[in-house]
Amino acid sequence: MHSMKKNLSTTGLFREPAIPRSPVMASPGSHYRAVAIWLWSLAALVFLMVIVGGATRLTESGLSITEWKPLTGIIPPLSLAQWQAEFENYKRIPQYAQIFPDMDLSGFKFIFFFEWSHRLLGRLIGAAMVVPLIFFWAKGTLPIGFKPKLLGVLMLGALQGFVGWWMVKSGLADRVEVAQERLAIHLLLASLTFAALVWLAASLKRREAEIAAPVLPGLKWFAASTVLLVLLQIGLGALVAGLRAGRAYNTWPLIDGYFWPPLYKLTLLAPLWRNFLDNILLVQFQHRLTAYVILGLALAQALYTSRVAAGSRAERRAFAVAGLVTMQAAIGIVTLVLAVPLWAGLLHQAFAMLVLGMAVAHAQALSQAC
Repeated sequence: MHSMKKNLSTTGLFREPAIPRSPVMASPGSHYRAVAIWLWSLAALVFLMVIVGGATRLTESGLSITEWKPLTGIIPPLSLAQWQAEFENYKRIPQYAQIFPDMDLSGFKFIFFFEWSHRLLGRLIGAAMVVPLIFFWAKGTLPIGFKPKLLGVLMLGALQGFVGWWMVKSGLADRVEVAQERLAIHLLLASLTFAALVWLAASLKRREAEIAAPVLPGLKWFAASTVLLVLLQIGLGALVAGLRAGRAYNTWPLIDGYFWPPLYKLTLLAPLWRNFLDNILLVQFQHRLTAYVILGLALAQALYTSRVAAGSRAERRAFAVAGLVTMQAAIGIVTLVLAVPLWAGLLHQAFAMLVLGMAVAHAQALSQAC
């Protein structure tokens, strides 16, 4: 009888009843592969958008287009008369008179195309978000709970467009550059959008083995703290960029001859809160201090994870975060000492997004664990 049962089992006529997998253990990867590819592609486009935005800032191109035309602005000037009209608009703002008084039409075309490319990429990202979202929604292939989250990401993208123009407007009168606090908000919104896309895309990855293992609260605390501090640091970096603070104080490890500048130099402006936004010395100093804190936190996270979760994916991710943060710190020092050349500034900005993406993916994986 036993041998008959065994034979029937091998032929498929007799099988033990399958044990249903729990919802936690079920993998959404095979069902939502197309959605995951779409989300990762969107994250890559936002990453590219941040780099193009950095190039626009470093080449002083952000004020070259003085009007906001969401639809007609897609088409650049096509005739000499149209180029001359755009150039005349630019000549009316303070930046031209005070920074580029000798600029000719060819020089204007150079900075114009940086800003135009930045805006065009923003429109393309909007289309790449909306069209597939409608398709997946209509087909009913979006994961459970994703609809409100994706609508939230879409709202972030729309808000980013308005904030971008709000930022540009700050530099069209009485200034020769955009307001650094608006630049920080603009970059933070892009970073939040990128982080949200990475989180959602990473949540569709198969992780049964990791989900089955308990995770200590300390691991999740390290991961969440790292994400928050990296976002803060990106905002502080935008303040540094907006004030050109990296060129004002480009020595390391000392700044203005001090490791820790005296309090009176850090609090020159009144009211006190203005120093955190407008005091070039304090703005760069707080960016440096936050970098040291993030580096220490990332190394501590890696060491702690190696003790409590040795050999796990969590350990490998924690060391990846620590490695990226260490490289980012080194790139930041090189960028500073070289007085922010274009290539170094863009590399520094790119690595900031890589650090953020890896930190978010790590935190998201731990959030799925028990």
